[in-house]
Amino acid sequence: MIDLKNNIVVVTGGEGLLGSVFVRHCREAGAVTVSADIRVPTDLAKGTLALDATSEESVRAGVDAVVRHHGRIDGWVNNAYPRGKDFSGPFSGQSQEGFLENLDKHLGGYALCSRIVLEQMRTQGSGSLINMGSIYGCVAPDPHLYEGMEQITTPVVYAAIKGGVIQMTRALAAVYGQYGVRVNAVSPGGIENQHPKEFIERYARKTALGRMGKPEDIAPAIVFLLSESARYITGANLLVDGGMTAL
Repeated sequence: MIDLKNNIVVVTGGEGLLGSVFVRHCREAGAVTVSADIRVPTDLAKGTLALDATSEESVRAGVDAVVRHHGRIDGWVNNAYPRGKDFSGPFSGQSQEGFLENLDKHLGGYALCSRIVLEQMRTQGSGSLINMGSIYGCVAPDPHLYEGMEQITTPVVYAAIKGGVIQMTRALAAVYGQYGVRVNAVSPGGIENQHPKEFIERYARKTALGRMGKPEDIAPAIVFLLSESARYITGANLLVDGGMTAL
C-alpha cells in the first residue's frame, strides 16, 4: 500500500459517493484525513470540517482551522459537486443565468479553494492538490447512451466545467511547481450509482473493461497522486475510465 503516514489531507465533498471513499482510502494509507463538507460540523479531532466550497469566507476559515489544528495541509482534493438551478436538461432550454451560475459554483468553487490552499502550500514549500475532472471534460458524451433515459443527463455545462477544471489544473501546476507544490487532476469515467440496468449495460459495452466504475476504482488514483510516489508528477490528468476513452 502507498504510504500517506503523517500527511494532513482534506477532501471536499467528503461525505458524498466518491468523497467518502476517498476519505476512507486516505485514512487506510495512514493520512490524517479531514472530510470537508457542507453537511458536517467542524470537529477536527474527529476529522470533519464544515465547509461551503463556494464561499470565500467558509474556505478561508476552514483552511485556517486545519492549519491551526494540524500545522499544515499536505494534500487537498477538490471533489465537492455544487450545482445551481437549471443544471440538468437540454442545453437549448437552459437559461444563461443558470449556465453561468453552475460555472461559478463548480469551476469557480474549485478555483476559490485552489487559490487559498495553494498559497498555504506555497508558504510551506510543499503540497499536492488534486482536482476532480471527468472524461466528459476530455471527450463528448455519446447521445445514444442516453436515449430514452430522461432521468440520466450529462449537461453541456458539466462538460464546460470539467474541461475548465482540467485546463486550470495544468495552468496551476505551471505556476506553483517552482514552490515544490504539485497540482493534478483525476478524471473518472461513469460511476455506477443506482442507474437503470439498461443504462449500465449500454455503458459497459463502451468500455474496454466491460463495466461501469465504482468509487473504489477511483480512490487509489487519489492516494497515489497525493503520495511521494507521485513526486515527479504535476500538471497531469489521470484518466480512470476502464478504457472508455481509448476506444
